[in-house]
Amino acid sequence: MSTPIYNQTTHQNDGFTGPEGTVVCFGVLSYLQLMLVEQVPIHNGGNTIRQLTDSYGDDAAIVSGMLQQLGQKSKFIPSAVGDDDLGRKVTATVSRLGIPVDVRIDSSVDTVAELSISDPSGARTYFYQRTPELMATLDSADLSPLDNASFLYVDWYDGDHILRAMESAAQSKIPVFMNLESQYLNKEVLAKFAPYTDVCQVSVDQPESNYDMESISSILLHSGIPTALITGGSNGSLSVNSSQKVRITAPKVGVVDGNGAGSCFSASYIYGSLRGWNLERCSRFATAQASLKCRTPGYQVTSVAEGERIADTLQTKVDYHN
Repeated sequence: MSTPIYNQTTHQNDGFTGPEGTVVCFGVLSYLQLMLVEQVPIHNGGNTIRQLTDSYGDDAAIVSGMLQQLGQKSKFIPSAVGDDDLGRKVTATVSRLGIPVDVRIDSSVDTVAELSISDPSGARTYFYQRTPELMATLDSADLSPLDNASFLYVDWYDGDHILRAMESAAQSKIPVFMNLESQYLNKEVLAKFAPYTDVCQVSVDQPESNYDMESISSILLHSGIPTALITGGSNGSLSVNSSQKVRITAPKVGVVDGNGAGSCFSASYIYGSLRGWNLERCSRFATAQASLKCRTPGYQVTSVAEGERIADTLQTKVDYHN
């Protein structure tokens, strides 16, 4: 049986509701051990650990926590965690950090485990373990928080398990933000999720990415997704909808930990969108916040005021089209 163990609740305006609504984030809750190193060693080599921290993931959980820091009401609907040591560790972590989630314990599954290794280049190397049985607990998660939602956030890698939440949001005319990562060429994924997606975010800072940002944005708009956000780490971002393209140059920052930067972009964009900001202002703010996040380990978000101050300094190019 799944048992709740605590309740800790601490672009253009395309008809999205205002900031008074709750942003619901739906996805897997995982235990994550964050390791900071000066340099990732060569194969069969070693290096010194600068910091080792118990943390949490996946992206939906991180986005929810970051929205709370920005002052936006959010709620994380998670998968279950196992009745095991990692489940207890991640439960204690999200409780201590005030993540707005009702954790469920299911003794029949094993908690998702992840190890993320970050270095000063801004890159992260990660290892994870998740089972179909654990993923299936998303299918019984309580969707009632969607009743008062202003946005739904989901991650593509949670597969068909997110469709129930996306369909429910669509029926209630709640906009959906999807983290698509590098799956812009995956026709099966796009065909399945694009009909329910209002905003999607793609990352092109992975080594396997061979497409430029503009080509990717065209693929996504052609799939029927109204707004596409392409992030490229130190190369900045490109945000595109049916009427304009916004290119933002990322600020130079002293990188400590790039873990969570993409989630910070997502949370910051949603924050601005719910306040009626246009595409350019949302993209400036999201690019600034994601970059500033890299200065500190973990998931601490810079204040809105500081993010806006840096956003105003960023080089921007806006192209309009019909």
